[in-house]
Order: sequence, then structure tokens, then C-alpha cells
Amino acid sequence: MKYSKHDAKDYARENMKGIWAAAMNPFNDDFSFNEEGLRRNIRHWIGDLAIQGLFIAGKQGEFFSMSLEERKRNMEIAVEETEGKAGTIMSCSDQNFDTVVELARHAEDVGADYIVVHAPMLHFISDRDDTIYNYYKAVCDRVDIGIAMWSHPDSGYLMSPELCARVAELPNIVGIKYSVPRPMYAELTKLAGDRLIVSTASEEEWLDNIVELGWQLYLCSSPPYLLQTRNDRRMHEYTQLAFDGQAEKARQVRDSLNPVREALSSTRPGGKPHAHQKYWQELLGQVGGPTRPPFLQLTEEEKERTREAFEGCGLQV
Repeated sequence: MKYSKHDAKDYARENMKGIWAAAMNPFNDDFSFNEEGLRRNIRHWIGDLAIQGLFIAGKQGEFFSMSLEERKRNMEIAVEETEGKAGTIMSCSDQNFDTVVELARHAEDVGADYIVVHAPMLHFISDRDDTIYNYYKAVCDRVDIGIAMWSHPDSGYLMSPELCARVAELPNIVGIKYSVPRPMYAELTKLAGDRLIVSTASEEEWLDNIVELGWQLYLCSSPPYLLQTRNDRRMHEYTQLAFDGQAEKARQVRDSLNPVREALSSTRPGGKPHAHQKYWQELLGQVGGPTRPPFLQLTEEEKERTREAFEGCGLQV
């Protein structure tokens, strides 16, 4: 590792910055893992789009459909392709605690920068906050790598800002992907922003979070490689303008992407987010491929509607 356990917070504060994207995993027509396709996408994302870090083997990557060995291989490929060029944060989320720890130790062993661990689904629990604190403490006790929490409605609850601030006292808790309403993550930024890098996946709120909350990290979803091309890096541009204190110029660039956002959101069929985004990737020249069962694939009519919107959205390919 590049830092000690007790230096994890300082290291992350210094190095976990800018736009980090959640990688989708390409699969072949027979649903096998397309390793070369992932390598090609990663090279494009960090080389052409200047994405500064990648969130690997998360929900965008369909980790729930992957074997343990595939998830480990996913991490290895990402480290190989990003080494010296971009950061990595590996999702070790799982309902089985031993699997979380096994993946976390593998991430350490292969040279990942950080891991992320989703707040678990809990059953028949009354002392929820103490249980969640002990869950993260148990992970921290077993590994040295920097850990980001992840609170999302999928767990069946949201961690409160106060609970997140309590967990942030653990030595190698460095950040959080906080998929909650803005007042909650703004409150957490006030409570623990000095010891916890707070972020959320909403690209629409990213600029305001830089300007108003002093955020340094977008962590993370697919917009960094769906809204941009080699010849049209407006998300990167408005981010740099905001970091440089040029908020008004940044807003103009951000707002110019509204037709692209509208094309994406208006053509996305309910229940098919992965299939839709992968098809959009293909329209951009990236490697997409099918989603794994039981996810639904796009129909030809849905593809045609998406293609028409893509061609008219103004994104410069």
C-alpha cells in the first residue's frame, strides 16, 4: 500500500480528488466477462476523458451477477490499467461479511487505492446505529486500506449524518458515497468534513457542491463517460472552472450539457438502466454489450429512440 492505516485520511485528502466514475463491466454475447473490452474502456476514460479515478465492481458494474473470482479479476485489471495514471476504489460490498473482508484483503494485495463498503441490509435489528458502527469497525479492524462508506436506500434505511460522523472517527474511514437528499449530505459535510471526504453520485448537483460546500470529489456514477467524448469534455471543463473559482463560467458550461442529460434521461426505459447506458456507450464508441440475466435488454424500438436522441443532443463525437 501507498500509506499506513493511520495515514489513510491524510493520503485520501491529498489524492482523492476530481471526477471518479463508476465503471460498467462489458460482457460478451454469451455473458462472459469481456476483459479486453474493460481494458479498452478504462484506457479511453483515463486517457481521453481525463477521469481521475474509477469505482470498480460496484452496482454499475453488476457485481451482484459476478462470481467472487470475477470480482477479484475485475480489481486486478483496473489496477493494471490505471497504475500511475488514475486512482481506484474497489467495491467490496456484499451481504456476507467474510466475502467483504476477503475482497478487501484482495484489494490491498493487488494495490488498490481504497475500497468502498455498502451499508448492509439488516434484519430484526433495533439497535441499528450501534450495529452499523460495529459493522464498519469490524471491517476496519481487519484491513489497513482506506475505506469509504456507502449509504443508499437499497439498504432499506439511510445512515444519519450523526452516525456517519461517528463512523468517520475510525482510523481508515476516509470518505463516503452518500446517496441521500442534499440537506443530509450538507449536514454531514458540516459535521465531519474535516475528517471525511463527502460525495454523492448526482452530476446535476456536482458543481453546486464544489462552490457551496467546498467538495473536492465526485464519487461517482456513469455520467463522466456518458456525457463526454474525446472531443467534448464539458464535465471536465466545468469542474476545472469551478475548482479555479470561476463559478459563473462553470455554470454556463454545465448548463450547455442539458440537452445531453435530457436525451439520456428521456429515453431510459424503466427497469433497464444498465442496458440503456451500455447501449449509449456503444453509440459513443465504447464497449457495452449485454447485461447479465435477470436484467432486461433493450428492444430494437428502444434502441432506435435512444439513437435518435443521441444524434440530436449536440454531443460532439
